[in-house]
Amino acid sequence: MIMLAVVALSIVLPLVHLALSKEPRTRLRVLHLLLLYALVIDVGVIGFILGFIPHVFFANETARMIGWPPGSPFQFEVGVHDGAWGVLGFLCIWIGDSFWLATGLGWSLFMLGATYGHIHQMALHDNYAPYNFFTIFSDGFVAVWLLVLLYLYHREGGFPSAE
Repeated sequence: MIMLAVVALSIVLPLVHLALSKEPRTRLRVLHLLLLYALVIDVGVIGFILGFIPHVFFANETARMIGWPPGSPFQFEVGVHDGAWGVLGFLCIWIGDSFWLATGLGWSLFMLGATYGHIHQMALHDNYAPYNFFTIFSDGFVAVWLLVLLYLYHREGGFPSAE
């Protein structure tokens, strides 16, 4: 599934970046790059490219792959929601500090809710459609991964203080 590959890239690419970089590999720098790539790829790419585009432009096929009936206007709403978060993920390239915190927290909460929804569909409705079942792993991992990175980055002094 493409989502799992994209999530894997969000971990591999910053490690390659660190390996090729001549800058010192301080704990803060490592966390900075891991978090930046997670925000851009796990929020930006997943939200916009893998969420907005399929839900809005290929709604019926996407619904079938999730195990939902086609024709629901809910697809458009989910797509616009994903697209909005995707734009925020891409903006993390240029906007940092607390913007990263807000983007990461918001997307993580959404992904935890999506993970719950997919598990609920699987457990109660035997929905093992590929885009319902496999997204349990990618959505759940992304939520936890972002929350851990946000916490560690904050602990290292990566966000400005409120003072």
